[in-house]
Amino acid sequence: MPVIGTRCHELRITDEMGTFRILYRIDRDAIIILDVFMKQSQQTPPSIITASKRRLRQYDALGEPKEKP
Repeated sequence: MPVIGTRCHELRITDEMGTFRILYRIDRDAIIILDVFMKQSQQTPPSIITASKRRLRQYDALGEPKEKP
């Protein structure tokens, strides 16, 4: 999902309750789950996009873990 960021994707899962979306980003050493929500329309709600971008900024601000000597 380029609207959120590079390496961001969407997985859709359908079960008897409805269709769910999982938004995630694939990094070299991790998969970051950004949001999970029930699909109610074709478009991703703007509030979900905003929250996902914020979560990525927070995650990226933590930086890479430093190696122990």
